[in-house]
Amino acid sequence: MPGDVEIAQLKEHLREVDDLRSAASLLAWDQSTYMPSGGGPARGRHLATLGRLAHERLVQPDVQRLVERLARRSDELDGVDADLVRVVARDVDRATRYPSSFMAMVTEHAAASYGAWTRARQLGDFGAVAPYLERTVELSQRYAAYFPEAAHPVDPLIDAADEGMTVATVEPLFAELRAALVPLVESVADSAPRRPALPIARNDEAQLRVALQLATDLGYDLARGRQDVTAHPFAIRMAHGDVRITTRLDPGDLAEALFSTLHEAGHALYEQGVARELEATPLASGVSAGVHESQSRLWENLVGRSLPYWHYALPIVQRSFPEFKALDPERAYRGVNQVRRSLIRTEADELTYNLHVIIRFELELALLAGRLQVAELPEAWAARYQSDLGVLPEGHADGVLQDVHWFAGLVGGAFQGYAIGNVLSVQFFDAARAALPDLDAHLTGGTFEPLHGWLREHVYAHGRRLPPMTLVERVTGRPLTIEPYLAYLRGKYLGAAATLAAPA
Repeated sequence: MPGDVEIAQLKEHLREVDDLRSAASLLAWDQSTYMPSGGGPARGRHLATLGRLAHERLVQPDVQRLVERLARRSDELDGVDADLVRVVARDVDRATRYPSSFMAMVTEHAAASYGAWTRARQLGDFGAVAPYLERTVELSQRYAAYFPEAAHPVDPLIDAADEGMTVATVEPLFAELRAALVPLVESVADSAPRRPALPIARNDEAQLRVALQLATDLGYDLARGRQDVTAHPFAIRMAHGDVRITTRLDPGDLAEALFSTLHEAGHALYEQGVARELEATPLASGVSAGVHESQSRLWENLVGRSLPYWHYALPIVQRSFPEFKALDPERAYRGVNQVRRSLIRTEADELTYNLHVIIRFELELALLAGRLQVAELPEAWAARYQSDLGVLPEGHADGVLQDVHWFAGLVGGAFQGYAIGNVLSVQFFDAARAALPDLDAHLTGGTFEPLHGWLREHVYAHGRRLPPMTLVERVTGRPLTIEPYLAYLRGKYLGAAATLAAPA
């Protein structure tokens, strides 16, 4: 059939786009792990060239015409091919809004900004990176202008990460979350400084070895992945057979390595679980930032910070760190679930985490709308941390410089996915628990394949075949809602507030 020929032509073309993007991902991974500092300027140029070439190939007129013809005949195509055409049509529509030269400019600037941020964060010097951020805000506003129908400058960036969502849909969700979380934090949080959950003397090799074992026990496949150390942990996909994770180490607290690894392993499990038949097409990735984050938070928190999990994990930790010999699972559980008013988002407990996200989201709305200038950002940051979390940054390193997102891409569209992911993690986990009544026993025994397999079948394998909220409703039986999430938090922290707030 002609349709078969045209689908084959489309897939062949998309393979070239995927190859270019995968090469760019490999260079980006190298930039964050092993690249010498002197390679920064050239790396920015390399990434800009690859980004421009990938964009040019995606928006070629013959590709647009091919996608339009296939879209008109989508009811003749089988399920996967029809989904591919729908997703490619969306991607092409967005990509044709802006020229390839703009994409190259953004990519090259992002690489330079990332290099400046890594140096500035070490020194706590916001002034050194502020000009880069001003340029990033300008580029983000220019990107938004390519979508004149958007009601808010951040809307196109949100929709790029979380399809179908806008400021108008996210703001009410966050207002509801904040209204519930602030009094909950007030009733539970300890005002004392955060104590190390698993205090140690520095031992990088042992930290990495234990963290990686926990990740592979979950199902992370080292034949298709690896782990490295970086300043800001991430997971990155080059191909179905190459999904890498990074972690961050704390010289005094093993929990940093463990939970950053579990978090990134959750992302990697999703990417490794996408159906192989989708490889080298736009369907071969997680469907949205929020759904992706739901999987990292599910494995990090709903599994990794649960009491059943620590019956399994503690003996593994004790074998490499005998200083924890006297620790029991109950005390370990309390230690990794401390509730503290903290400054660092990635180290925040489950109860306060979303307040960190909401602060960042609202600040970037103000930046993109022009209500806040970059020079005013540190002061605005400190004011929000004082009002919402009752703490003040001691410097820029634990304040406005702590997250990489505004310094390695456009401003806007990154942070809402974290809070949406937290909410969705409970919806997905509740659905898994209903299907797996012996789930706690599996976690206690270190048998993770039942949960991993269920998620692989119901969430991961689909890639981008289903729109994100369609996937959520199909898997959980209901649309996105914060009620299960709030019920989980109240049950965990109010039901045992004294235990979890107390020192371990």
